[in-house]
Amino acid sequence: MTELAPNESVTGAEAMAGLAAMRADPSPLTEKHPAHVFRPLPETLARWAADGIDTTPFHAGVENTKRRYAAYGLAKMLPLDRVLVGCASSRAGAFGGFHHPDQGYRHLQMMAVITMYGPMERRSPERPALALLDLLRAYAHDCLHYGSRRRYVDMRGVPVRTQYGINYRRATGQSYSAADQRGTPHTRNLGIVMEGACDREARAVTRQTAERFGVTEPSDALGALSFRDVTGTLTEGDAGRGVDLPEGEEQTRYAAALSGYERGVNRRYSRFLEEFAPGEGG
Repeated sequence: MTELAPNESVTGAEAMAGLAAMRADPSPLTEKHPAHVFRPLPETLARWAADGIDTTPFHAGVENTKRRYAAYGLAKMLPLDRVLVGCASSRAGAFGGFHHPDQGYRHLQMMAVITMYGPMERRSPERPALALLDLLRAYAHDCLHYGSRRRYVDMRGVPVRTQYGINYRRATGQSYSAADQRGTPHTRNLGIVMEGACDREARAVTRQTAERFGVTEPSDALGALSFRDVTGTLTEGDAGRGVDLPEGEEQTRYAAALSGYERGVNRRYSRFLEEFAPGEGG
């Protein structure tokens, strides 16, 4: 595997060889989830379709995302076969989705690891419409990570990332952008800005897809919270929820992670836009 993402560059033959080796072997990513079965995204969608699930909303959402991102200059999306989707878990009570631990785009492997939203002890989602929206949000989000400017340099045969978008790092890998102080409602951290920008775009296309296909908010507490999360319609009250929902242990952790991400990334990024780009809207 020697292909680079659209805006990547590598200095040093050894660094390139190191990247190629990591990108040929996804096992370090899937080994973090030994109970889950992972399959490439196209295979997962085909299995869901075989089970009678209409996957049209996801495909339509991807086409909309392609058009939207092309207008920003990103002509190539993350290849679908570089996305692994986990389901059919052997762990009792396993619950997946965008906020499942240890998942997302991994730049060294140039691969995204995603889990099916909802109970994972099955091969198809319990709530297909919401699971497809969650999958679209994750994919659209990871496409921007995939397409962002990235530079690697060789450090004794190891590829070290020195740039990710507007966020630069020393040759040791240490970011020049300091972490925000704990509990601050704003952000000055460029990593948070990059993450917030990716998710704002991803949730915009997911919201448009939900409106186009008439997907409505579920009536249960966690389903409603997750729907508002993937569509970017969480309220101030929602951002503080997570630990008091009447669900199982993994669902409670999932809701807590959702709320933490909203407060730590999306709310801070929104505040950043209000401070530095007032009146510019979307």
